[in-house]
Amino acid sequence: MRVSYSPGYVADIPKKHIFPMKKFSGLYSYLIDTGIVSKSEVIKPSLVDFSNLITVHTERYAKAVWTRDLNKKEIRRMGLPWSKSLAVRSRLAVQGTINAGLMALQDGLSGNLAGGTHHSMPDHGEGFCVYNDVAVAIKVLQQSMWVNRVLVVDCDVHQGNGTAYIFQDDPSVFTFSIHGEKNYPFKKPPSNLDVGLLDKTGDKEYHKTLISALDKIQAEFEPDLVFYLGGIDPLETDYFGRLSLTLAGLRERDRMVVEHFPQKEYPLVLLLSGGYAPTLKETVIAHAQMYEVAKEMGF
Repeated sequence: MRVSYSPGYVADIPKKHIFPMKKFSGLYSYLIDTGIVSKSEVIKPSLVDFSNLITVHTERYAKAVWTRDLNKKEIRRMGLPWSKSLAVRSRLAVQGTINAGLMALQDGLSGNLAGGTHHSMPDHGEGFCVYNDVAVAIKVLQQSMWVNRVLVVDCDVHQGNGTAYIFQDDPSVFTFSIHGEKNYPFKKPPSNLDVGLLDKTGDKEYHKTLISALDKIQAEFEPDLVFYLGGIDPLETDYFGRLSLTLAGLRERDRMVVEHFPQKEYPLVLLLSGGYAPTLKETVIAHAQMYEVAKEMGF
């Protein structure tokens, strides 16, 4: 199972910041140490070209992140303090998702040990998301004629507002988001299919709702490629999540998504998206589950 990863995925942020920046290197070490991924399967991305970024983002914003030509309001809205390492991290992660898309088309399944930054809009970042890696990857792969129709399965607890907004008038991309209805973002541009869940929704109801939605999508849309945003913030222990999935329930969610799309027909890209478990160790273990599920299926 090939995955995208670079040590540059870890940017410098204050130690007390809520965002678990070290989860990227922690997940890499965990997958290597447990043998789920071998070092030969890790593909190191380069910095994404600005010509690719501006398929989605405005040229001003794409370059302003790199040069720090952002005002205080833009940085505050992004939720992460600007640093050169953050700008580098953001460009590496976008290329990592592009690479993962290409690898999935070749192998059936791949991953990026980052990505899923679904809140980023064309002209600004928000919610700890700088660039919208999924949207850029879709645009680049479409323009290169690798794919035509793409499905985004977003299981982060927060609705994928940026991705929904970017593709709202594009029939070649189907966006699906299952999330906490009363959670961030409070203004939710409509996805092709949005499923808003009540606070405290648990495993059984979540799984039933998810499989029903996946069946509905399968009847309406046949993709060339699927991006899975496997955020772990639906966990009951998550700092921001407000849903009540157990760790076992989260693993079953990952299994349901991976098994729903036979990879010979629907290549699948695994992306991290969000997650704010009580400790770094818990965060890493939860994120690793979708890779463990994929390994059990022979990838």
